[in-house]
Amino acid sequence: MGFKQAAVLAPVCFFLGVLFICINVDYRLLWGDVTEEVIKDGFQFYKTFFNAPPAIKALLHGMIGVGLLGFFAKLFKWDESAVYFDGSSLAVYVFAIVVYLTVTINSLRAIADPVPNVDTPDDQVMALRVLSAGNAGQEYAFRSEAKAVAQWEAEQRKKTTEEKKEQ
Repeated sequence: MGFKQAAVLAPVCFFLGVLFICINVDYRLLWGDVTEEVIKDGFQFYKTFFNAPPAIKALLHGMIGVGLLGFFAKLFKWDESAVYFDGSSLAVYVFAIVVYLTVTINSLRAIADPVPNVDTPDDQVMALRVLSAGNAGQEYAFRSEAKAVAQWEAEQRKKTTEEKKEQ
């Protein structure tokens, strides 16, 4: 294995390991019963993650940079593999970085360092769930949407039934 492949595989494996650790908390938030204990565990885990020493944050951001350098180095050899596989892999990697910058960091700030008189406890719980969904993908969003639609349809059926009884 060459340097270019190692420069791509090492950061990707590192971030998969981070996601594997996060899924222990995220699973309970997304697919389990959300109790006070689960929320407390989520806050504790992500506050620890947010308040990590600068060396840990430097490692995380350094791995992001190494991954980008590896992908760009692989694209300099412009063959079919680079165009299709490496190019699409780079697009997915950049998408993951964008999710990290826009969702993960903002949610971590709302959880660990809430703005006084702005961020309510409900906002923090929502940030925790959004952060979990960002880690676990869009499955949570699909399930939440289906649950909201089912609840709305049940309310509509109830209203229709009540209207028919009144007539």
